[in-house]
Amino acid sequence: MKTFTATPADIDKKWILIDAEGVVLGRLASIVAMRLRGKHKASFTPSMDMGDNVIVINADKIQLTGKKRAEKTYYRHTGHPGGIKSTTAGKILEGAHPERVVEKAVQRMLPGNRLSRQQMTNLRVYAGAEHPHEAQSPEVLDVKSMNSKNTRS
Repeated sequence: MKTFTATPADIDKKWILIDAEGVVLGRLASIVAMRLRGKHKASFTPSMDMGDNVIVINADKIQLTGKKRAEKTYYRHTGHPGGIKSTTAGKILEGAHPERVVEKAVQRMLPGNRLSRQQMTNLRVYAGAEHPHEAQSPEVLDVKSMNSKNTRS
């Protein structure tokens, strides 16, 4: 029996649309990361970009459990000595770019290598319900109905 290794000719990419309204952030991010890597496919090969193109809409209506909206902290550095800056998840979600919370959650669930940076280019996150990818006719993936814990009441 031979081990199957995918080649670029074997890759079949689809477009997936996910509505993030009312979905818990970590559960959404793990599903999106799995789709981006291609681990949901039987022909998964770790060294190839096998994943689908994922569109996430309504990222500003994502849910966080517990006190994470007020206490979860994101750090960045200006590059100057003593230049560390911090902000909370709530401030980012209420600010101009709420989609960055979802992007960071997905990015941190992928391995930190060149392939995952390439796979992150297949992720498109939009704060509202509109997206410019209707021509690709994406399939809708209903994350809410997968598990009752995926939503927050």
